[in-house]
Amino acid sequence: MMMDPIADMLTRMRNAIRVRKEEVEITPISKLKVGILEIMKREGFIEDFEVVDGPHGGKIVVKLKYIPGRPPRPVITNLERVSKPSRRVYVGADEVPWVKNGLGIAILSTSQGLLTDREARRRRVGGEVLLYVF
Repeated sequence: MMMDPIADMLTRMRNAIRVRKEEVEITPISKLKVGILEIMKREGFIEDFEVVDGPHGGKIVVKLKYIPGRPPRPVITNLERVSKPSRRVYVGADEVPWVKNGLGIAILSTSQGLLTDREARRRRVGGEVLLYVF
């Protein structure tokens, strides 16, 4: 039984980036994973993703993004799980963390849904810090 599906998703993405894969498949599908991927796409960390329904619950296919060059450099240099089942991390509206001085993003689960650190600061809401992306 998987205890932390978000950590599993991040590990699959990290491993795929390490071997320079174009796409990575994530199972099972959840609203939280889709929400996190929507933010990562909007913020330019991934190319795209697609939810594919299948006979066993389906999967999410994530198209990873690379900076052209020799060799192509991944846009995501680090994916870090902050709040996990064993240790939840909550912050107030005044304590929303900065990631790499604003170069990266923190994704928070708030009362207004999933938000980036920037959006949470603008709306003056705190919540659970799910992960850092940079």
